[in-house]
Amino acid sequence: MRIICDFDGTITRQDTTDLVLERLADRKWAVLQDAWLAGKLTGADCMTGQIALVGGSQADLEAVLDSVQLDPGFAEFVAWCETMGFPVSIVSDGVDRFIDRILTRHGLDRVTATANRLAGAPGAWSLELPWREAGCAAGSGVCKCAVSAPSLSERDAPMVYIGDGRSDFCVSAKADILFAKGALADHCAAHGRSYYPFDTFHDVRRRLTMLVGARPPMLGETAQV
Repeated sequence: MRIICDFDGTITRQDTTDLVLERLADRKWAVLQDAWLAGKLTGADCMTGQIALVGGSQADLEAVLDSVQLDPGFAEFVAWCETMGFPVSIVSDGVDRFIDRILTRHGLDRVTATANRLAGAPGAWSLELPWREAGCAAGSGVCKCAVSAPSLSERDAPMVYIGDGRSDFCVSAKADILFAKGALADHCAAHGRSYYPFDTFHDVRRRLTMLVGARPPMLGETAQV
C-alpha cells in the first residue's frame, strides 16, 4: 500500500498559498482566483500570476508560514504508516518552499513532497512548473495523475489518496482507497464515486487500521488490503 496526500487544506488546516496571498500579495490575486474559478484561467496560469504578486520580506513570508496549523493527527499518522511499512508522499499543486518550511517546523521533513517550485527573491518571486504536463486534465502546475503513477515496483500496491480540493478531482479517480473532504467530497458525491469522509488524519488512521488490521507486517511480509 502506498499513501499519497494533498497538502493545503488536507495536511494543513488552511490553504497555505491562499494565506500567503491574503497577507502579503497585491489584491489583484483575488481577480486571478475568480478567473480560475470561472474557468477562464488554468490553475497553473493562475498560480504563476498570483505568486508574482507576493510582496514583503523573507521574514514576513516565514512569519506567515509559521502560523499555519497542521492537521492534529498528521504526525501520528505518518508514524503509524512507518510502523506498517506504508510509504507516505505528498503531491501538491502548492509551493515547495512553503511546504518544506511547514514540514521542517514539525519535524516531518522526511516526508517526500512534490510541488511547484518557488524561484526568485522577496519582492520578485516567480513560480516554476517542473511537474506541469501539457495534457493535464486539471490544468494544474503539478499534474497529480502523472506524479502519482506507480513505478514498476509499486504496480501491485494499492494507492490510498487523501485530499480535499479541486486539484484532487482527476487523480482521485485513480485511487484504490479514497479519503475526501471539502470540495473533493462534494465532487465525489455528485459523481457517485465511493470515498471515506474524514475530518482529521485520526479518522484516516482509524479507518485504515480497520481495513488492514493493526498488526504491522512481519519481516518479509507485505500488508494487504
